[in-house]
Amino acid sequence: MHITFHGAARNVTGSKHIVQLNDGTTILLDCGMFQGLGPKTENMNEHFGFNPRKVDYMILSHAHIDHCGLIPKLVAEGFEGTVYCTAPTMDLARILMMDSAKIQEQDNEYENKKRKKRNEEPLTALYNEQQSMEALRLFKVVDYNEEVEIRPDIKFMLTDAGHVIGSAAIHLSLFENNKETRITFSGDVGRYGDLLLRSPQTFPQADYILLESTYGDSLHKEIGPIEDELRDTIHQTCVVQGGKVIIPAFSVGRTQELLYALNALELRGELPDVNYYIDSPLSDQATQVVKDHPEEYNKEVNEVLKVDADPFGFKNLRFIQSTEESMALNTDNRPSVIISSSGMAEAGRVRHHIRNNISNDKNTILIVGYCEPSTLGGQLMQGNHEVYIFGDKYEVKASVRVIKSMSAHGDYEDLLHFLACQDPEKVKQLFLIHGEYEIQQKFAEHIKEKGFKNIEIPYQHQRFDLD
Repeated sequence: MHITFHGAARNVTGSKHIVQLNDGTTILLDCGMFQGLGPKTENMNEHFGFNPRKVDYMILSHAHIDHCGLIPKLVAEGFEGTVYCTAPTMDLARILMMDSAKIQEQDNEYENKKRKKRNEEPLTALYNEQQSMEALRLFKVVDYNEEVEIRPDIKFMLTDAGHVIGSAAIHLSLFENNKETRITFSGDVGRYGDLLLRSPQTFPQADYILLESTYGDSLHKEIGPIEDELRDTIHQTCVVQGGKVIIPAFSVGRTQELLYALNALELRGELPDVNYYIDSPLSDQATQVVKDHPEEYNKEVNEVLKVDADPFGFKNLRFIQSTEESMALNTDNRPSVIISSSGMAEAGRVRHHIRNNISNDKNTILIVGYCEPSTLGGQLMQGNHEVYIFGDKYEVKASVRVIKSMSAHGDYEDLLHFLACQDPEKVKQLFLIHGEYEIQQKFAEHIKEKGFKNIEIPYQHQRFDLD
């Protein structure tokens, strides 16, 4: 058998990995969209690097767009197999893929107006809402720690990865030539001591491991001060300066963590008295999905539920739905906090909010998670004094602050903790994926110190034969 890496190979988006048996049976692990890679992004999303018609089965680790965002395109191009995932992942994937189709169409409409003036060919969406619905018919729910037999020689199990609600590490047991091969795909590994979710589970011994490495060279701060940093930023910007705080945040995971932290400030009587807006219909739906799955919460959240029936709601909070309501926020000069997607500020309504507030020194752009360096969020994190938004140049006068400790990705200590249940001597090969190459090289040294010997950092479309 062999494995081929068609995404999240020396970058952090587009997760797609194929395991193929000698008889040609093909298993796809994730089918994510590439994001924030500049001009080449569109072309990378257009071409899988493999034939979707020849994929027999797919297993989805979790519902982030860089892991599930191209499933509708996969189905549109001929995939007819089953997509296995947890119940929360299916619920979130439904709203994410539908929203992705809408955003593509809206963004293309906006961009095509400019392209028409330049006599350029119009852009077309990768897929539409109907194709997203067709993809969802192929989903099948699997519980954590349940051994699933796809056929006698292909079995798998999911364990909680603690990254976002429903996220899973995938553990394949493949039987070929009278021999069992065990492959673990980490998906995205969460924090030990996350604000909302349980810590990642231990997992059975693997022969081969595919391990994410987003923060392979970083140590996050302790989680405790997050609420204090939010309070101080909002107080300084909104109360003292009379400005706005714009927070790019992924609709799934990050937005709910922000709401939980802001609610905690209200419970402590420390929430600044300003208006709070969640300007993302998807975030509203995702928050409801999170509320519908309390079995995913950690002990601390369950304790909060004993005194607060809604740990994601607080005074002055409003969810924005229509485009008209969103646009109205740009002409409302009252101090406020606007949380909007996408988290890397590459698409969606948040780009409009940043464009309208970035050149006012009363305002703050608050980054609360990973941003690929070439994205708008990444450029702001790097301290760029000028940025381009919708093709126009803007001077960065607003303050830019970063709370890296809110990342749903584990740091290198979390990742090493995740590996601690494994006997390094029994791991034949460990593949580092979902990370920037320089970071992966540094992380590889940490892993070697733990006794893992054969470490590979695959490049795009690279194939490895497995013993």
